[in-house]
Amino acid sequence: MPELPEVEVVCRGLRPFLIGHTVNAIHWSGKKLRHPVQMEAMQQAVINRKITTIERRAKFLQISLSSGAMLIIHLGMTGNLGIFPPSTRHAKHDHVWWSLDNGTELRYNDSRRFGSIRLLTPEEVANREETIFKTAGPEPFSDQFSARYLHALAKGKSLAVKLFIMTNQNVAGIGNIYANESLFAAGIRPTRKVQTLTLKEWDRLVTEVRRVLGYAIECGGSTISDFLNASQQRGYFQINFKVYGRAGETCIVCSDKIEKQTIGGRASYFCSKCQK
Repeated sequence: MPELPEVEVVCRGLRPFLIGHTVNAIHWSGKKLRHPVQMEAMQQAVINRKITTIERRAKFLQISLSSGAMLIIHLGMTGNLGIFPPSTRHAKHDHVWWSLDNGTELRYNDSRRFGSIRLLTPEEVANREETIFKTAGPEPFSDQFSARYLHALAKGKSLAVKLFIMTNQNVAGIGNIYANESLFAAGIRPTRKVQTLTLKEWDRLVTEVRRVLGYAIECGGSTISDFLNASQQRGYFQINFKVYGRAGETCIVCSDKIEKQTIGGRASYFCSKCQK
């Protein structure tokens, strides 16, 4: 599943092709996604409207239109948004595509169809933080995401720190890959109960979460299987994995073996010598 860096990479990649351009037509394969495709409403709100901004919130893309409406897109497990010339042959799992006035097409492809495309009215756009994003915590790069915030939130809780930072209500957008990598970088074992972490440890973790996510974005995200950016290129952060997917391999810091453990149903990777 695309995590925060991958969605941010797509967001940045789409901006030069979409902002300031008008949608001339919308096409749909007729197949259902995670939520029903609001085709009729989308045609009314989107066609002949200019795209004004493209932003990311958590793992969602927000495409604003001159009509005041907004498209909220979640890539699910295998979703992909790419820019193509109209002459390019459509792929098997292209489900929704928008024709633009600059002679390109924005195509949404999703083999497993767990992603979603939702249309918000101007009124719904104004209230989206209280509705769609009601359970989304602060962004990792925001001032609200701080050691003091996490320390206070964790008080009296026995949840494993890895599950804690992967909980969307606590912090938005951190998935399994980047939770593993950030905890290794911070020297904190993923099984640690959050109530045992000191303010200093939380500060170290906040720093490393931001550094790891930031570098992953610079690398174009991680392509484990399906992920491609808006120009259909692979990310390469996966070549920098220190622990994720490296069970049984040598730790790059201490030469001990990387261990694997299931925490909350998710594969977790760590070095028991480097992470305490």
